[in-house]
Amino acid sequence: MTTSNATEKRPLWLLIEENFLGLSSDELSDENRERTIQRIAGELDNTGYNVSLHGGNMLELRLAMNERCKVGRPLMKDFNEAIAALTLEDVTDPVSATAKLVRDLGEAWPKLQGSERKKDVLRIVEKTKLDLLIAKAKGLSGDEGIRLLIEEDVASEVVTNALGITGEKLAQVKAEVEKERAARARVETLLEAVADKSDEDKVRHLFSNDISEKLIIEMAGIDQGVVDGVKKAIEEELKEKQRLAEEEAARKKEEAAGPPIEEIPPDKMLEYIEAIREILEFSDVEKDIRVMCEQSAIPKALVDIAVSEPEKLDELEEKAGG
Repeated sequence: MTTSNATEKRPLWLLIEENFLGLSSDELSDENRERTIQRIAGELDNTGYNVSLHGGNMLELRLAMNERCKVGRPLMKDFNEAIAALTLEDVTDPVSATAKLVRDLGEAWPKLQGSERKKDVLRIVEKTKLDLLIAKAKGLSGDEGIRLLIEEDVASEVVTNALGITGEKLAQVKAEVEKERAARARVETLLEAVADKSDEDKVRHLFSNDISEKLIIEMAGIDQGVVDGVKKAIEEELKEKQRLAEEEAARKKEEAAGPPIEEIPPDKMLEYIEAIREILEFSDVEKDIRVMCEQSAIPKALVDIAVSEPEKLDELEEKAGG
């Protein structure tokens, strides 16, 4: 949607009809009608149209006056009332709205159904839609009004002027909208891949691809209850995975720690103690000792003794037959 050009020259027929709005019955009387026509022609000359000295334009004015007097009311009264009654729902499709408006008014005002006038009416309907959108946007909170006008493809200049925002703010919201559009396009692609799957499978597929719950419900059309059920099932599965992972970690830790002292065979005990003595000669820093012992796969039980009670190594060595 684009904004109407404020400097665009208004069509002559519309200017003529607008001039008829304020005419009194006295001005429309037989004895005063010609004088009224001449006065209006002069006023129209000042709008950029040569009416008083242009035969075709003067004829258009006279025919419009005849029609006004025949119907008994100005066309613009009916037209303005019809425009004022339009709602956003009515003008969702301006072309259809224009066709209906012209059809409704055409019985009393048949010339309104002419192709040129239809184009002019369409421009007015489009401007009406824009005005209604702006009015709605101004009533929305936060950035929702800006988003509404962006979604309706309203020109940037119109948005900033109508809502009193900066170009930077508009650019920021536009970027957010584009990001959301890209996300929706991605969801559509993901849904195509599971089109023949159950709702539960679709939800799982979308969750696994980091799609938000809100977007899943909105775009997949899946009931909240189904989403909640899948979420609960996934939570249970994650808990089970965590439990198994913790068990595995504990097993590996126990395995890495090696056997307790009483389960170490004598020959291995002697081998480990010899390795520990070599490490102790290299460093007396506990952290270094533990790292080197771990690298040498020495059981943790022996390492603990080496750093806390190294004198016990002699006793263990003796028991092992060393």
